[in-house]
Amino acid sequence: MVRRMFLSRLARLAGAPLVVAGGSSEVVQGQTPRKSLKVMMKSAWGSDDPTKAGFPFLHGLALVEAGHEVQIFLLGEAVSLMRKTLANAVTPVGWPPVGETLDKLVAKHVPIYACGACSRARGVTEADLNNYAAKFGNPTIFVSLVEWADRVITE
Repeated sequence: MVRRMFLSRLARLAGAPLVVAGGSSEVVQGQTPRKSLKVMMKSAWGSDDPTKAGFPFLHGLALVEAGHEVQIFLLGEAVSLMRKTLANAVTPVGWPPVGETLDKLVAKHVPIYACGACSRARGVTEADLNNYAAKFGNPTIFVSLVEWADRVITE
């Protein structure tokens, strides 16, 4: 139910002008000016469900390409996707492998954090994170990302 509500809101973002707090205004020809959003994506989905595993990366890329700022926080099984061989092997239904999407996010300088405790428990190393310019995260960093996304900019 919550997921359905989120996806319906995401669909409205793509098709309708936005009026939200924060960010800079952007004018698209023939549309009302819209504000840039700050979006924090969190995921715990891993290779056991490739389509769900790809969502934060695919949605994050779509948001960045639409002019929004995105940061991604991975925990649980999702941290394993920081292993390049696994990311290249996980292919969401109807989409390219997660590794390809991650490469595009890196090219767009999207910050990615992987829970440090979750990573240690799964043997994900700093060298794995370096594949995608990711960093280890912790609860304090998670809270700072939520606060960053929720902050209203008064420009």
